[in-house]
Amino acid sequence: MSKSPDAFRTIREVADWLGEPTHALRFWEDKFAQVKPVKRAGSRRYYRPSDMALLGGIHTLLRVEGMTIKGVQKVLRDKGTRYVSSL
Repeated sequence: MSKSPDAFRTIREVADWLGEPTHALRFWEDKFAQVKPVKRAGSRRYYRPSDMALLGGIHTLLRVEGMTIKGVQKVLRDKGTRYVSSL
């Protein structure tokens, strides 16, 4: 049974989708203020579809384009989250 495209995802589901470890996503939350998953009881993280698009863009810039964390932060400041989410 698959989830609706609009359903919230757990950190494990997002990590598997990106091919990243879960600790990388937690690290990105610290480095990129724009990434704000919903936190429920026990600090469980749930990512909205918009969060997933942003994380996908960050993943592309870091892993595919080879940018640094500071470089991605600059792109987010200069071009905004819509641009990064569109990647």
